[in-house]
Amino acid sequence: MDFLSSIFKKVKKKEEEKKDHRGLIIFKSVKEAIRAEKILKGYSIKVVAPPPEIREGCDLALEYEMVEEIGIKRELEKNNLKPLKFIPLSDPSLKPLELIKVKEFNDGSIMVRCGNMKITVDREGNILNVSGGGCPDVPYLALKLKGRNILEIPEGEVPKELGYTLCAYTLNKSFEEARRIVKENMGRCENDSSRYSTDRGIGSY
Repeated sequence: MDFLSSIFKKVKKKEEEKKDHRGLIIFKSVKEAIRAEKILKGYSIKVVAPPPEIREGCDLALEYEMVEEIGIKRELEKNNLKPLKFIPLSDPSLKPLELIKVKEFNDGSIMVRCGNMKITVDREGNILNVSGGGCPDVPYLALKLKGRNILEIPEGEVPKELGYTLCAYTLNKSFEEARRIVKENMGRCENDSSRYSTDRGIGSY
């Protein structure tokens, strides 16, 4: 639990430091927000949920670096995509809501949730469960992912490539975060093991 807490504290601190230099892009529909995310892959963007005060028919928004606003607008115009508005995040009351939630269990497994889609993995990254949503492709996604190791799944078989609905999109967000946490946790364990071996003189002659 301490490891996850330390990760989230570091991320939160970085986000707080950046908030005065970031803004939100508001869209008419979820489809437009997802399309914009693909178009703006080269920019410092993040998919979030807009605060209720400025939500206008879409539960997704893009958080972006304001220094990149001119380039972002140019890229969206080039692709015939017109957002409803660009809003600076200098006002604390307009803080966007995180889409992703993480819960750690006593056995070390974690459940990552994005929207209504959840994925649960153990310490080694084995996928224990996939659930949530009401989309027609959810049973297929669960069938293709459950029982596999999240670190061994190729990019061509991640949820966004297997499915075709908003559920597949949000499950992919959960999948990516779970994979990131497992990688960091395993890297930390390897470093701890290496330090222990050095301290004990293991492998030295």
